[in-house]
Amino acid sequence: MHFTSEQRLDDGVLEREFTLGEIPGTLWTPGSTAPAPLILMAHNNGLPKAEPRLVARARYTAARGYAVATIDAAGCGDRPRSAADEQARADLRRAMQAGEPVDEIFESFIGPLVEKAVPEWQTTLDALLELPEIGGPVGYSGGWTALGIRLAVVEPRIAAAGFFAGGYVPRAQGEEARQVTIPLLFLLQWDDEGNPRQRALDLFDAFGSKEKTLHANLGGHTGTPWFELEDGCRFLDRHLK
Repeated sequence: MHFTSEQRLDDGVLEREFTLGEIPGTLWTPGSTAPAPLILMAHNNGLPKAEPRLVARARYTAARGYAVATIDAAGCGDRPRSAADEQARADLRRAMQAGEPVDEIFESFIGPLVEKAVPEWQTTLDALLELPEIGGPVGYSGGWTALGIRLAVVEPRIAAAGFFAGGYVPRAQGEEARQVTIPLLFLLQWDDEGNPRQRALDLFDAFGSKEKTLHANLGGHTGTPWFELEDGCRFLDRHLK
């Protein structure tokens, strides 16, 4: 892991950009010197790590005493996109503009993206846990629910997860949800125009966790109330501190 920049923010959080091979990432750590629990934070379906909503969540969470890390998935941010990636995104834009069904396009696009992203997140996790300022345990928080489901199934170091129900979950990860047994907080926007409410409720029901909580709020895809971030940190406090 090679750090390429760093800055101390007004809230005392240290923000550092890093590269790990071809993987670019950002790490936020609190001002305290004690080793901090780690949160892996991924935005919905691989949007760039610099997306403002993700950065705001990461900074808030780090100020609450956590190390927070995110990376750009293959084909996202500044990482090059394959011809297949470009075609899938073009097909998706065209279908959405025409009001056509998009589930099969999402299926063909997000499934392979998850398969590529999981090993990169595990490699990043290995490197992060070698840093003296990070102690564990590890949590996952983010809108990329499909990735979080797969990581929760294959990565025993993840002890709790917070998911946003706003992203498409491929059929494979929908089935894997039954294998997720860690404590879970699931956020649902009741009027999300891109994610049918019943599909999100069915996914919540499918999770195998004995401790799982659903928070539902009125509003569209990007309307999650800010207080849910505070509640999410309390959830992480219960299970990671």
